[in-house]
Amino acid sequence: MSIEPSHEIAPPKLPPVIVGLLGRCPRCAKGSMFKGLIALADTCTVCALDLTFADTGDGPAFFASFIGGFIILGVGVWMQVAYEPALWVYPLVFIPFGFVVCVGLLRLVKGVLVSLQYANNAGQGRLDL
Repeated sequence: MSIEPSHEIAPPKLPPVIVGLLGRCPRCAKGSMFKGLIALADTCTVCALDLTFADTGDGPAFFASFIGGFIILGVGVWMQVAYEPALWVYPLVFIPFGFVVCVGLLRLVKGVLVSLQYANNAGQGRLDL
């Protein structure tokens, strides 16, 4: 599916990464890209961009867990060096903390990937035989 840019709507002045982090429509940067926490809306409420072109696959989950892992590891090392808590403290603290970090990053990363997908007119790879 090809994404046709609309000539009636000026492209956003913000870079695609910023537009994605804000969760805004990649075409107009005014409407919301999401209809829930991480579910994409079908269309933009402002410019009516069809967002069904976006297929991020497992990319957001990979990047969120990868980046979140480094954040959680850094906090864990800091906590060990600063406080030296008992072993039972780690699961008590880091299971909820890890969940919040990864889910929080998931929305941000998904927004960035969809925005970059639109900005670069990315689509499915094809072999021309």
